Amino acid sequence: MLFSKEYVGYLAREVTNKLIEGEFIETADKAAVKDRISAALLEELALEDRINDEVRIILDTYADEMQRSGANYQEMFKKIKNELVRKYKAVL
Repeated sequence: MLFSKEYVGYLAREVTNKLIEGEFIETADKAAVKDRISAALLEELALEDRINDEVRIILDTYADEMQRSGANYQEMFKKIKNELVRKYKAVL
């Protein structure tokens, strides 16, 4: 993940404060809103990690074939990752 959990917590607090100050939301339990925003941010940020893991699994499956054909691991990683990003309609 690109960001630490502490930084994500900070972002969640700031987003919560801005939403409340801007009167976009009303809440009696500010901590619960912050926790939900933090969880949503962490889940979204973990998506790229899950996609990278899936790419590695795919590339491991075809490692022998790639070696025989002389395919570049980095190029294949980028191509497969882009395909998976499109498949999952993710924004990275």
